[in-house]
Amino acid sequence: MKTLRPVTKVVQGQKMREGAGVTICRTVGTSALRNLDPYLMLDELKLPSKAAFAGFPDHPHRGFETCSIMLEGEMEHRDSQGNQGVIKSGGVQWMTAGRGIIHSEMPKVTDGILWGFQLWINLPKKDKMCKPRYQDYQKSDIPVVESSPGASVRVMAGTHSGVAGPIKMRNPGLLMDVRLGPGANFSQEVPEGWNGFCYIYDGEGKVSGTKAAPEHTLVLGPGDHVSAVGGAGPAGLKFLLVAGQPIGEPIVQHGPFVMNTQAEIYQAFEDFQSGRLQRADDNPWQDEL
Repeated sequence: MKTLRPVTKVVQGQKMREGAGVTICRTVGTSALRNLDPYLMLDELKLPSKAAFAGFPDHPHRGFETCSIMLEGEMEHRDSQGNQGVIKSGGVQWMTAGRGIIHSEMPKVTDGILWGFQLWINLPKKDKMCKPRYQDYQKSDIPVVESSPGASVRVMAGTHSGVAGPIKMRNPGLLMDVRLGPGANFSQEVPEGWNGFCYIYDGEGKVSGTKAAPEHTLVLGPGDHVSAVGGAGPAGLKFLLVAGQPIGEPIVQHGPFVMNTQAEIYQAFEDFQSGRLQRADDNPWQDEL
C-alpha cells in the first residue's frame, strides 16, 4: 500500500548576498534547515541581469557537487584548469568538485532576467577526493514529460513516467522541474528512506496537501511518493522536486570546503593557499563515471 509523504517542515527563504554582492534567496543551508543529507544548500537567483552582473568571481570548492539550473538568462563558467562553458536558458550544469577546482560563474547577458538555482550536494568520503568532472546539458537535452493534463515535468535526474533524465549521479537521487497549470495534478514515486524536498519558485497550490508559496522549501516526511496540485491562479504551481539517498557520514563544512573531519578542512585550506588545489593534473572534462 502506497504512503503519501507528508510535508514535515516549511522553510521560508532568507535573502543574503553572495559572490560580488549578488542577492540570492536561500532555504537549505540556513539556520532553519542547515542541511538535509545529502543536500547542503539551495539558492535561488532572480534579478534583472544588470543587477546581478557582478556575478560570482573566482572561488574554490572541494568535497561536494553543485547543480546550476537556469530558467532564464545565461551564465558563463570558467575554471582554473582552462575550461569554459555557457549555461543557457533551460540548461543545467552538474559539477563534481571532488578534490578541488577554482571557478567563476558570471552572467553572459545584460538584458532581461537572470533566474536560476544552485544546489549543493554532498559527496561520500570515498568520493570526496575524486577527479573533478562536469556534465553540461542545454534545454534540448532535458526530456519533458506531459504526465497528465496541464502537468509538465522536466526530468533532469531520476525517472518520471518511464522517462529518465540525463544527469549521472554518484549518489542515487532525482531532480525534476514540475510545472502545473491551475488544477493540474502530479505524482512521483520517491523511494522510502530517501530525503527530499520541494522548492516553490512560482505560483501557488498544494504539495501533499500543504499550501505551497514561492520562496519556500517544503521538507518531505517518510513515505514512498509525493503529490501536488496547481492552484487556481493563472500561474498554477511551479517547483523543483529534489530527493536523494542519505550518505549518513559526518559533515564538516567551512565555506566552500565540505569534508568529514576538521583536519581535512585544514588540509583543504592549506592546499588552496599553496596552489595545490587549483593545479591541473588531469582533464576534468573527461567522463569518469
